[in-house]
Amino acid sequence: MTELTANTAPSAADPLASTAQSGAANYPGLDAWRDLPISQQPTWSNSDVFKASVKELSVVPPLVFAGEVDVLRERLAAAAQGKAFLLQGGDCAETFEAATADKISARVKTILQMAVVLTYGAAMPVIKMGRMAGQFAKPRSSNDETRDGVTLPAYRGDIVNGYDFTPESRAHDAGRMLQAYHTSASTLNLIRAFTQGGFADLRLVHQWNKGFTENPAHARYESLARDIDRAISFMDSCGADFEALKRVEFFASHEALLLDYERALTRIDSRTGLPYDTSAHFLWIGERTRELDHAHVDFLSRVRNPIGVKLGPTTSGDDALRLIDKLDPNREPGRLTFITRMGAGNIREKLPAVVERVTASGAQVLWVTDPMHGNTVTSPNGYKTRNFDDVIDEVRGFFEVHHALGTVPGGLHVEMTGDDVAECLGGADPIDQDAFLDRYESVCDPRLNHMQSLEMAFLVAGALSKR
Repeated sequence: MTELTANTAPSAADPLASTAQSGAANYPGLDAWRDLPISQQPTWSNSDVFKASVKELSVVPPLVFAGEVDVLRERLAAAAQGKAFLLQGGDCAETFEAATADKISARVKTILQMAVVLTYGAAMPVIKMGRMAGQFAKPRSSNDETRDGVTLPAYRGDIVNGYDFTPESRAHDAGRMLQAYHTSASTLNLIRAFTQGGFADLRLVHQWNKGFTENPAHARYESLARDIDRAISFMDSCGADFEALKRVEFFASHEALLLDYERALTRIDSRTGLPYDTSAHFLWIGERTRELDHAHVDFLSRVRNPIGVKLGPTTSGDDALRLIDKLDPNREPGRLTFITRMGAGNIREKLPAVVERVTASGAQVLWVTDPMHGNTVTSPNGYKTRNFDDVIDEVRGFFEVHHALGTVPGGLHVEMTGDDVAECLGGADPIDQDAFLDRYESVCDPRLNHMQSLEMAFLVAGALSKR
């Protein structure tokens, strides 16, 4: 593992800023974001708690290491060239309460199951990445929420405040950043144990998928499952090293929304003297915070992690080029990922112009589809939901656009869970809105459940096999 060091030299800036700088003090430009417009940030009520929390975060061990981040950048560069495929999945918003061994293992298991199917369909490596071990902050459309005439701060994720609708729960508490760090550390520890200790054995994961296809609702995928079974049997007969296939690489990612937290966990790599945000391997900037001259883009332009940017339907080709110039000025392979979230009704119309503009510039970014966020609706009984057919249609549109343009559809970014929840409508074994009453668990956006996630993998595998 690569050594990272913390420079704790004090700064002459104000007390809050100097405390936050202690993880990588005095690195040129790393704190320029503090003087820029910034949105979606908490209002910490107790500066003493804030200062103590940031001070501790700036000296705790890193959650990920520079060497791991560099490996991921290489993997993403291969995906941008059509030599690998990215699967990124996990909760909309992680909660401290749900960070149990059973729930974490269910999410990892589902991602591994999806990856086996996608690997066969794509005939290439699948990069496995979780929206896990750090996805605790959420952007909100309003600072406040009103219920029955009572107005309280909006829930901004467990790293900021609680979900319960009480003044005590909804107060912004900087001490929660420390809990987010420790919960992320325990989650990563468990993920590493699962993915390196035999849980990810290819033969075991394939057996789980055979159970999925035995369900009559999923019978149409049985042929593909049999093909995978024959391929594994062939490998076994040829003496393939299945011991090596018991372990997989698994990377952690989250939206870099709460910059106080991200800055405090930034460290200097002793090999290169460059800053890495050690809260995750991969960080992305959301649609609400990608303004070019604002704080989020500036801060993430200065760390060495691979960076993603969410692009909605209003994105122009010029917007994309300006983001490339800011975030990837050296056109470094694997550095920049564009995650398109345009909606099933917009993807075929809006995406081509952006892809063509970027391609004409010579930049090689990784194109990934997020088919979830552009397809959110409210059900007749008042639940935030998504229709599975719309989600799949956006994925199809994404592939159609790239096939037509001769560019690479390089990945899939989904909000999903390994549990049997009812939050998205439809699927081969359909969820209806009546099921929401007993099985709707998300504290933010609706997720695909275990069966819907696997169904998506089989459908995408079909599209990849035609690439």
